[in-house]
Amino acid sequence: MNNTLLLVPVLGVVGLIVMAIKSAWVSKQDAGDAKMQELAGYIADGAMAFLKAEWKVLSIFVAFAAALLAYSGTIHEIHGREIHSSWIISIAFIIGAVFSATAGYIGMKVATKANVRTTQAARTSLKQALKVSFTGGTVMGLGVAGLAVLGLGGLFIAFLSIFADLGVHTVQTAIEVLTGFSLGAESIALFARVGGGIYTKAADVGADLVGKVEAGIPEDDVRNPATIADNVGDNVGDVAGMGADLFGSYVATILATMVLGQEITVTDNFGGMSPILLPMVLCGLGILFSIVGTFFVTIKDEKSSVQNALNLGNWSSIVITGIASYFLVLWMLPETLNLRGYEFSNINVFYAILVGLVVGTIMSIVTEYYTAMGKGPVLSIIQQSSTGHATNIIGGLSVGMKSTVIPILVLAGGIMSSYYFAGLYGVAIAAAGMMATTAMQLAIDAFGPIADNAGGIAEMSQLPPEVRERTDNLDAVGNTTAATGKGFAIASAALTSLALFAAFVGIAGISAIDIYKAPVLAGLFVGGMIPFIFSALCIQAVGKAAMDMVQEVRRQFREIPGIMEYKAKPEYEKCVAISTQASIREMLMPGAIALITPVIVGFLFGPEVLGGLLAGVTVSGVLMGIFQSNAGGAWDNAKKSFEKGVLINGEMFYKKSEPHKASVTGDTVGDPFKDTSGPSMNILIKLMSIVSLVIAPYIYQGDASVTKAEEVKPKTETILSDVDAPAVQK
Repeated sequence: MNNTLLLVPVLGVVGLIVMAIKSAWVSKQDAGDAKMQELAGYIADGAMAFLKAEWKVLSIFVAFAAALLAYSGTIHEIHGREIHSSWIISIAFIIGAVFSATAGYIGMKVATKANVRTTQAARTSLKQALKVSFTGGTVMGLGVAGLAVLGLGGLFIAFLSIFADLGVHTVQTAIEVLTGFSLGAESIALFARVGGGIYTKAADVGADLVGKVEAGIPEDDVRNPATIADNVGDNVGDVAGMGADLFGSYVATILATMVLGQEITVTDNFGGMSPILLPMVLCGLGILFSIVGTFFVTIKDEKSSVQNALNLGNWSSIVITGIASYFLVLWMLPETLNLRGYEFSNINVFYAILVGLVVGTIMSIVTEYYTAMGKGPVLSIIQQSSTGHATNIIGGLSVGMKSTVIPILVLAGGIMSSYYFAGLYGVAIAAAGMMATTAMQLAIDAFGPIADNAGGIAEMSQLPPEVRERTDNLDAVGNTTAATGKGFAIASAALTSLALFAAFVGIAGISAIDIYKAPVLAGLFVGGMIPFIFSALCIQAVGKAAMDMVQEVRRQFREIPGIMEYKAKPEYEKCVAISTQASIREMLMPGAIALITPVIVGFLFGPEVLGGLLAGVTVSGVLMGIFQSNAGGAWDNAKKSFEKGVLINGEMFYKKSEPHKASVTGDTVGDPFKDTSGPSMNILIKLMSIVSLVIAPYIYQGDASVTKAEEVKPKTETILSDVDAPAVQK
């Protein structure tokens, strides 16, 4: 076996080893006094209870879907032998689902350890609090990237070996069964993101409406019965859900590039597989570069900018990746490549990778501008809060809508540039380049919920004000990094979906998608509608669960005497149960829409109409994702700005003022936008593309005289007499 192929899972293992070291370091930090540990224990227990309940439901789904995949799988005729790849696809599906769930579990486990330790660290200095919270986030990032690279690389090697044992070496069939791994990962990611998002926002909205608005008590006050559920939600939604989300994105991006890479015929030193191996090796090395970037994330004192420290770590990993990709491309790829008649050079592939890195960086900068405290968009919402709740809502909606302009233009330019350099393969490798530093992106993203929890524990433990000030400093930056992470994810999803779309067109046997045809145009409109109904169901679910939460919190305030005087302990577990039950119940319908719609459209109307559907979903989903995530992030930081005081028309306003109350309303509206429906858009568009890719062989639109076995017959085949053969015929 080529040593370069073996390098891929090894890089994944390296990432997991560093993850284990950092996780052990977090565990050794001081967890504070008994009261802090008790509160952290409630949060950890609630998060684990949710995961167990979610996993029970998802295990049934995984078993059913795997059985369906095994039953309906493809039969390949190769050299007169029938090979059933269906059972291998179903196994890959199960492994992808397990890895995705594990990625979320790793993040949640370390987050529930790091939160209270960050609180304790904040009692000494901001620098130490940042170190603990960011190290917790780094564990999450390395766990996700390490599992993804190990899973893809290891399974690719295993599948090649399985077909080798059958006397056949077919790269295309090995990649085909890898779609099962990606499908499993994205399926779990969708349910985890939607379910976790419903959980966290139901608790958050319920806690805010009764605690802050009605009772007038601080956020995360120990007297609020929903505050534990709110802090649990930060972990199951913003950490576990996000981990599964980016695991699926990472896998789908690499797979899309591999699918297109196997169509490129080359003679090289890697058995003809260099275009296939390149995205895996690039993302594997990206883990190492992300580890290097983490060393730059530090501050000197209380006055140092946390945002600048995180940006330095992020940009350093991106720059190192860009430099290394130049040498990697020249080493792996031959001078000239050709995909579907589009000829390009290896140096053009490097340019396409740079395009991906630049697009990702610009998306982060633009998102930061629209959501960060002290920037024009957030300040405009603050100003509009002075005239009431309605104008605050109007301001947030307009900011979210305006925030789509530059990202879409950047994405359009990125797509055109990467295609110019290296065709459809260029678009796919640009996405892979963007996702190469996922470990760093996720570390920056995951540190935010940890800091948020740390602030909650500080408030509930009634620690000195300076402790909460430090955690709020981290939390405010965390809101911005969470928003930039979502912008990064939706940008990668747009490029990845285009690459998956191109792969689908090839496998389904269609040469073009003609919108002059009425059914195709109808599919385009239906696809454009799906992100709206998907978002509506998610937001409605949050609203329903929040109503239940509000009623329960009001009941406890009314029926349990002494809560407001700290003489009685609220029944936290009842609020945790409401969020858990609501999220499990309500996540099923949005998930079903994403999984079933492509199957129905594909089999009833054919691949061309399905292509129109995917185009509509992708465009509409990207716009909805950017709009909702940025509007919610801007509303949130507008509210947080009042905690330090804001100047409106020459007058200072603080918490509990009328403009602050208006900002709380805006933040409450924005909560399901930024943490439930918005970030789910990138999973929705990729999952529907992957489902379409899986069913493409069964809806193949080719010559009717060609038999089913011949239609799906792999293009890549050769007798494996020597696993180190210099070339694989494609």
